[in-house]
Amino acid sequence: MTKKSTDVCPYQRAWSLDNWLRKILQNPYKIVGRYIKEGQTVLDLGCGPGFFSLAMAKLVGEEGRVISVDIQDEMLQILKNKSKRQGLNSRIFLHKAQPEKLGISEMTDFALAFYMVHEVPDKKSFLSEVASHLKPDGRFLIVEPKFHVSKSNFDTTLEVASSVGLEQVSGPKFPFDRAVLLKLGSREKNLILQKSS
Repeated sequence: MTKKSTDVCPYQRAWSLDNWLRKILQNPYKIVGRYIKEGQTVLDLGCGPGFFSLAMAKLVGEEGRVISVDIQDEMLQILKNKSKRQGLNSRIFLHKAQPEKLGISEMTDFALAFYMVHEVPDKKSFLSEVASHLKPDGRFLIVEPKFHVSKSNFDTTLEVASSVGLEQVSGPKFPFDRAVLLKLGSREKNLILQKSS
């Protein structure tokens, strides 16, 4: 979410991020459904045209919120139009990330970074900011494409995540992907609990 990278999928290819084949191969309900409950506040990082945001909005229900973050105004506009058509616009809050900073203020129960961490130039800053917006029991799912992100690059991301206080909960298995579910380490969790009391 920091500065634009040449690897960012341009909005002109938004159709490739939301089509019938992807819904079969990467069913959003199967990928995030087990982590999201009604009434939660969830974060879709690099939301693009809303492939995951729309499903997440249905999962959080009428009392929940989806904060959909992208660096491209055009992607956010596509999602805005889709959410209105599906009657989900009251649950989806669009946020354009600023250079070098996500710029969100909400604490979240769940965050998703699907096929986008490899696009971020400063992973440490990005992962640290995401961690700072997780609730004490929050979870953060990172999914990267095997065809684009090597095992060693993914392992480097895990090392950086660990260095900012995130711990691995599990390594979910998805075809074609490398994935990790993270949570706050006990030290970071205690800091959040102290701030809120």
